[in-house]
Amino acid sequence: MEIQYLGTAAAEGWPALFCDCGICRRARQVRGKELRTRTQSIIDGQILVDFPPDTYAHALNYSLQLGQIQHLLITHSHMDHFFPVELIHRHEHFGHNAKGILHVYGNEAVEKAFYDAVLIDRFKVHPLDDHVKFIRLEPFADFIADGYHIIPVPADHDKRETCFIYIIEKDGKCLLYGHDTGLNLTQEAWNCIFSHKYDLISMDATMGRKQIGGYHMGLPDDVEFARLLEEKGCIDEHTVRVINHFSHNGEMTHEELDQFAREHGMIASYDGMKVNF
Repeated sequence: MEIQYLGTAAAEGWPALFCDCGICRRARQVRGKELRTRTQSIIDGQILVDFPPDTYAHALNYSLQLGQIQHLLITHSHMDHFFPVELIHRHEHFGHNAKGILHVYGNEAVEKAFYDAVLIDRFKVHPLDDHVKFIRLEPFADFIADGYHIIPVPADHDKRETCFIYIIEKDGKCLLYGHDTGLNLTQEAWNCIFSHKYDLISMDATMGRKQIGGYHMGLPDDVEFARLLEEKGCIDEHTVRVINHFSHNGEMTHEELDQFAREHGMIASYDGMKVNF
């Protein structure tokens, strides 16, 4: 399998849109890996995970033909992970020769956001029925998408909705995609996570060296998360361990994140990074 990290920032981007903190000033000066768009990933060029406002920029930056994608997993309804108004552009009127139907998977809040966006009056002349289909997910209700076995697992994030992290399997490979979440998962969620062995784990690292006790993780939480998985035999020395979803409020440069990651057998993601596993 291959995962490409198209964007690796938290909600406000990095540098943040209206911020003049030291971390953001440095990012504007240094550029390169210090510039981060909102978090989005693509697996094997087939399964898109999340749909932030930066999706169009990602398509340009990495020469993606998103009209060929037929499966889009959404973790939750926050704007940096789901910006649904862009989906109208998959209609034939705007985007020619798209492949089949784009299946959008998500929770009830994501479903509401989807229909609120695509059913506004000015789009009614371009109905999406034959181009985009929403599929509501329930916790632990696994499904198959183009040969990928996918399990939505409830995250420790916004309590107003059932946010998901995803277990994704195909051809003997298994990925745990863990953004946005803290460590306060339900026992049922832990049991589901512990029932798999992973070739790659992708962990939320929003808070840098800080910890906020849930909602997001910081680097100490990532170390603990990996320790728990090791203890249960879910990961070993061959498992790729990636930290991702960074906020400037974590107050660490990419160089500092990269150093921490290397010291703990991890990889600090950056925009455009590909990992084969």
